[in-house]
Order: sequence, then structure tokens, then C-alpha cells
Amino acid sequence: MPQFLISAILTIASLLFSGAALSQADSGAEQLRQFVRNSKTAEGDFVQQQLRAPKANEPQDKGLKVVRQTQGHFVFQRPGRFVWETQKPYEQKLIADGKQLILWDKDLNQATFRPAGQALASTPAAILFGETSLDQHFDLIEGEERLGMKWVNLTPKKDPKAKDKNDLPYTKISIGMVNGLPKALELTDGLGSVVLVTLDKIQLNVNLPANRFTFTPPAGAEVLRLN
Repeated sequence: MPQFLISAILTIASLLFSGAALSQADSGAEQLRQFVRNSKTAEGDFVQQQLRAPKANEPQDKGLKVVRQTQGHFVFQRPGRFVWETQKPYEQKLIADGKQLILWDKDLNQATFRPAGQALASTPAAILFGETSLDQHFDLIEGEERLGMKWVNLTPKKDPKAKDKNDLPYTKISIGMVNGLPKALELTDGLGSVVLVTLDKIQLNVNLPANRFTFTPPAGAEVLRLN
């Protein structure tokens, strides 16, 4: 799985928690604040598309082009646990158990383990899986209303003590809210590539078994451990 897509999944993971549904009359920013503040667990389905602008020799009037599309199921539990399971066109799982991040590729029969703290450090997941306030780390800016959603733009606040002033891989993070739930996310990097994720069948604050976020590689699988 390309690092760009892993970063996208981690960013998406950090925002997929929910509380009580709000009125669509509330601003998108307030819906998002409540969504993060009151969340415990969530699960649902996703479609994830990687988009790019047309090249010079391609028609310029058709907008962004889909270069990759996957779909699957997600499960989350605050703080720091999730399963992002791609089911089509191939089978992969990205699992965070609170201590480590595991990428399982069925076709390669390979499991890659890395420390969760290091892997999540450059994404909003490091902040939003915890109990901190969204407004402590991001400026929430009301965006346009389109496709039946109220969009919110998230701009990371600068930390004057941070050595790396641009550690997030995205120049723009936008979330489309409907009735207190995120229905779409747009993540744009510095090269103009966009990851668009649409969410469906979201269930809120579901009861999850204790072993939902554990993973044991099958016998004979290749196991890589990265420090």
C-alpha cells in the first residue's frame, strides 16, 4: 500500500468517531466538534478514491481523474484503535491496536508491524484519537455547501516549538457533514493529488468485542517488524 494512501487512512481514521446526531441547521464546524467530542465507537462502509488533475495530453474539461478506487469496512474505538479493511479490488487490513500499527496484505501473505506512536505521529490521528479538543490543534473554517453536505476545512495550528513546521502530508483537509455525521472527506497534498472518501451505513457507539483489534498472522506468513 503506497505511503500516501496509508497517511490518508490514518487521517481519515482520526476523524471517524460519532456522538448524537445534530440538526443539519447547525454549522458544519459545530457538527464536527460534537462528533469528535462525544464519540466512543463507530463502524461502517467506505469508498476511497485517489484522484489527480488531468495531464497535459488529456482533456482538461473533465475535472479530476480517478486513478485508484477501493472499498471496504471500517471499525473504530477511542482512543487509538481501528481496523480499516479493504475488500475490493484486493484484500488488505490496516489495524491499530493502541500500541502498534499492522498492515496485512493477503495477496502477499505479509504482515508489517510498526510502533503506533511513530506511525501516527505525523497525522491528526495522534491528536484526535485522544481526549484533546479539536480546536486546540486545528482552525475549523466553514466551507461551502455542496452535494447536500456542509463542508469544514481543517487547518493545523502552527506550533512555534515544533522543529518541522510542515509535518502533515496534506495542504488541505475538508470534511462534509450531514446531520452530525461525516459523509465525505477530501485530503489534498502539495502536488494536487486528492484522496476522496465517502462513508455509508455508519453505526454509532456500537459494542465491540475485546479482540476486535487484535491480529495474529497466519502460519507461513512473512512478518516484518519496523522500528
